[in-house]
Amino acid sequence: MLILKLIFVLSVLIFVFFELGRIFRQMSWEKISTDLTQTDPRIIILLLIGGFIAISPMFVYDFVMVSFLPKKFSRKYILKSGLITNTFTNLLGFGGFIGATLRANFYSKGASKTDILGALSKIALFLLSGLSFCCWVILGLMASNVIEGSYSQYLIWIIGGGVYFPLVLLATFFKNHKLLNGLTLKREVTLTLGSILEWLAVSGFFLLIGRSLGVQQHLAEVFMLYIVATILGIVSMVPGGLGSFDVFMLLSLAPLGIDNSKVIIWLLFYRLFYYVIPFIVGLIFFIHGLGQKINRFLDGLPVSILRKLAHGVLTLLLYTAGILILLEAILPGFTFNNPFLLRFYPYTLFFLSQLTTILCGFMLLGLARGIESKISRAYWPTIVFLLIGMADTLRYGISDGLLGFLFVVLLLVVFSHSELYRQRFVYSTEKLVLDGGLFMLVFLLYAIIGAVNSPQYMLHHHVPEVLLFPSEKVWFSGFIGLILAAGVLLLTFSYLAAGPRQIERLLDLTRAKAIIKKYAGNETSHLVFLNDKLLYFYQSQGCDQLFFMYRRKANKIMIMGEPVGNRQFLPQAVSQLLKLADLENCQLVFYEINSELTLYLHELGFDFIKIGEEGLVDLEQFTLAGKKQRAQRAIMNRLARQGYHFEILQPPFTSEFLENLNQISDEWLNGQTEKGFSMGFFDIEYLNQAPIAVVKDQTNEVVAFASLMPVNQAILSIDLMRYRRDVADGTMDMIFIELFNYGKQQGYQYFNMGMAPLANVGKSRYSFLEEKAAHLIYEYGSHFYGFQGLRSFKDKYVTLWRPKYTAYRRRSSLLITMAQLTSVINHHEKVTAESKLRRIWLFNKI
Repeated sequence: MLILKLIFVLSVLIFVFFELGRIFRQMSWEKISTDLTQTDPRIIILLLIGGFIAISPMFVYDFVMVSFLPKKFSRKYILKSGLITNTFTNLLGFGGFIGATLRANFYSKGASKTDILGALSKIALFLLSGLSFCCWVILGLMASNVIEGSYSQYLIWIIGGGVYFPLVLLATFFKNHKLLNGLTLKREVTLTLGSILEWLAVSGFFLLIGRSLGVQQHLAEVFMLYIVATILGIVSMVPGGLGSFDVFMLLSLAPLGIDNSKVIIWLLFYRLFYYVIPFIVGLIFFIHGLGQKINRFLDGLPVSILRKLAHGVLTLLLYTAGILILLEAILPGFTFNNPFLLRFYPYTLFFLSQLTTILCGFMLLGLARGIESKISRAYWPTIVFLLIGMADTLRYGISDGLLGFLFVVLLLVVFSHSELYRQRFVYSTEKLVLDGGLFMLVFLLYAIIGAVNSPQYMLHHHVPEVLLFPSEKVWFSGFIGLILAAGVLLLTFSYLAAGPRQIERLLDLTRAKAIIKKYAGNETSHLVFLNDKLLYFYQSQGCDQLFFMYRRKANKIMIMGEPVGNRQFLPQAVSQLLKLADLENCQLVFYEINSELTLYLHELGFDFIKIGEEGLVDLEQFTLAGKKQRAQRAIMNRLARQGYHFEILQPPFTSEFLENLNQISDEWLNGQTEKGFSMGFFDIEYLNQAPIAVVKDQTNEVVAFASLMPVNQAILSIDLMRYRRDVADGTMDMIFIELFNYGKQQGYQYFNMGMAPLANVGKSRYSFLEEKAAHLIYEYGSHFYGFQGLRSFKDKYVTLWRPKYTAYRRRSSLLITMAQLTSVINHHEKVTAESKLRRIWLFNKI
């Protein structure tokens, strides 16, 4: 049977092929082309709408089919699936196999194979009921002489088609087959009416095409011929009756006096507006649905890649267009004498004057920077800018290529909309240097070009053709444009940067103290009392769990040390802070953090560099006894003989005492600037937060002091350690040894000696290049900072060295990041009480 079917279909196709060839050779293709080009656009719109109306009754099959199935589907889903199924079935056909396969795929969720096959069988039974009904209508028209003439040769097809509907009614009346279970009278009537509407709609649409082409007679005969041609197309089993239907209509409409060229257009419009265009729409929905499934299966990766690709291409196009516009304005001679650049100018924006060209060129670069940084506020200005460009292109008829280019860019902007999620623009140091340098270069170059175009210079010197300007007036207009462009850029970036802040600028020491008291501090938590850093609090169920200390520098948020608080919420807190910083177009930099947090951040896309080691002294093992500590015992004995003694003083301190310490601090600094951020500076409020260890001489005057820095119940540390110039050698050792004894008495397990910067960094041949460079600084930079001396001093006591790292976002410049960190450390800026209260009030208000 399969071989017989293939032979039959092949025979039909051969007949159709030769018959179409014979007909086409007799066609006047010039006349057909003329008639097509002269078709009223309103008719095209009418047929476009009519084609979709003609397929709309077919949605009935889908709504009835889902009523047979256990799962309910949304109306929107059924309409979308029905459009795909019916347009594919119309064009591809294959005896209903395509439609059955698609419906089984769309509605199989929650249903068994038996459910699907049963529903498909019931639907398939009624698909041709409407066509059979039309055959009975034709027989009635023939009996009433509405259809005139002798069409007896078609009676066999009309009667054969008409028999189908009574047979369906007879089969469903007895319902003696299990496939007909569930086929109620209501569903039968619905399917029958749906099929009748389908065939009346499509035949009516075919007649509408004829009327729009000027055929007003013999419409009943055309209706009959259409039904017969459709039956022949179904019998031929060729998808859509392609060929067999068309040959029959060409041969049958000619005796009615209809010109073959008009029939060709008629059939072309029918195929186009009923089959092809709806199929294209259905195909788009099908690809979209298939793409959504693939995207869900691959966890959204394909769409993400496409959007990022569109965003990258869009950014490149905007930058390229802006640069080309500026080249045209600044070097018109070079631009219009360069064949390579001229190829691109049909695809860039066009402006009427030098002034507007420069202004819009720089505005385009500003918007490109916003698009590149994924700022949502750049979306609508870019859309408006492109629409103005398209309007100017249409107004002045500049270039069809330009119009197409702008349309493509507009589509890329729309497609990339979801990529533009950040809420405010923040200039990074790298981009600020680049853009500022570019603007200054353009300004300088333009000024030089203006100078060489002056009459005085041209009188005595030869000016290359590429530097020539049409006139001084044009150059001067551009020069004014450059000055105004700076203002335009500032306004553009101010607009992009005006979005809301996600990370509030808070300094609430009360909340920070509560977290430290509840969850204990760490090696940097005491630095919060310097008031030179802002705080970000992470909350869970309305309760503070963690806080980060940070300072802003350009687009960097410099986080000092480990987060303080409940470490169970560390992953959630870091993730939330990352998300908020990303919305602000900022990058996080974590300074002086431990290995655990470094490895976690590495999983989140951070790079890292080792910046040194932190030394811990095990107080339980510390003792001055033994050969190793002989030198330290000698120091302590010598200082005791000289009258030096050690004391721990508790806050609050008197103003006279603090003034004395301030004098010692100034003498120790010797004119150098205090540092901040990662280390303490002399501040009365800060020093009153913890005890201070002092060394007094034989006259009971304080000659050295160290501010204690409580970490937690297990670790004690110090921050400021300063002394007079004429203090006896070994005073620092005395302070540390006495503090070790004090810490042991108070029950502390470790004493934190602080950082040894760059210690053991980059010593391996496999270390990062940046760490090897840091090792060179450690080895040979003693002139600027006593790296090795500090490590050597602490090594006398330290029993455990812990590495410390700086983590920064991957693909960001380490050199600039470290320079920004150095700038933050070297510039302490204490937050005033007024600003602190204002920020607390703002937080509470929000």
